[in-house]
Amino acid sequence: MWAPIAAWPQGATGAFNPQNEAARQLTSSSQLPDEPVPQDRALADAEAPGELQDPAAKPAESSSAQGNGQSSTQAPAAQAGTEKSQHDKAEEELKQQEKQRVMGVMASFNTTTNKNAAPLSPTQKFKLFFKSATDPWPFLLAGVVAGIGQAENSTPEWGQGMQGYAKRFGAGYSDYFIGNFFGNAVLPSLLREDPRYFQKGTGSTMSRILWAAGSTVWCKRDNGHWGPNYSNVFGNLIGTAIGRAYYPPENRTVSSTISDGFTVSAEGVVGAEVIEFWPDMVRKHNRKKAEKLAREAAEKDARDAAKPAPQTAPATPKN
Repeated sequence: MWAPIAAWPQGATGAFNPQNEAARQLTSSSQLPDEPVPQDRALADAEAPGELQDPAAKPAESSSAQGNGQSSTQAPAAQAGTEKSQHDKAEEELKQQEKQRVMGVMASFNTTTNKNAAPLSPTQKFKLFFKSATDPWPFLLAGVVAGIGQAENSTPEWGQGMQGYAKRFGAGYSDYFIGNFFGNAVLPSLLREDPRYFQKGTGSTMSRILWAAGSTVWCKRDNGHWGPNYSNVFGNLIGTAIGRAYYPPENRTVSSTISDGFTVSAEGVVGAEVIEFWPDMVRKHNRKKAEKLAREAAEKDARDAAKPAPQTAPATPKN
């Protein structure tokens, strides 16, 4: 760092000496800065003469600050990337689940065979519900139930004929829609519960029966732990309570509402048992079919081997 010219000491005597003057001028001229020193910098240097300033210090500090800023933003970015990958993974699993059916008719979109399936976001839970609710299967099921009710003349206030059937059909599908709306979409999103059935697939028959039956009151949560299935139990009760609005007055009692709500839960147990063991029935059917085809092929080969070889006439020698 260069000091002002006035700071340099003069000769001890103060007399004019040409040689000394020339040497001093030469020394002063060689020590002159290339450009004028700003006044504020000169004052700063005068206040802290022993402190050296490195021009590269500030860029280093700024780059360090930038590095800290980048590192601070990398953690949320990495977390967002992880969440995005989980969301994409869950989306891929949902696309596979949408192809699942029992007997080629009964939709089982709410079933997964992956015990470590990625948790669903609230949006995905609602999409899964609407996919199941708008599938032809619940309409077909509501039509069958309405036909049975028509034949048994259940809820006689609705009468017979097309009008009575339409009322029974509308009530049956509405019960399904409202109950699943709360049990598979609203409450699972609020309580962070997974609305899917996690198929066991292995173990003894009794353990799998108990597993399927317990799914009505026990479920997996979004954090990976297991706990009470509040969504399913209270969703069925809420759906039944709302459904009382379009039933006759004698069906609007508290006891009938609770009874019907638990009846829906019991029906869910039956559905879970069918879904749990349906792949076993399919494998057993395919195995028997393959064994039958193999047996028929073996019998055909045995018959072909038992047949005498066809006799050919001896060739006539040519003259």
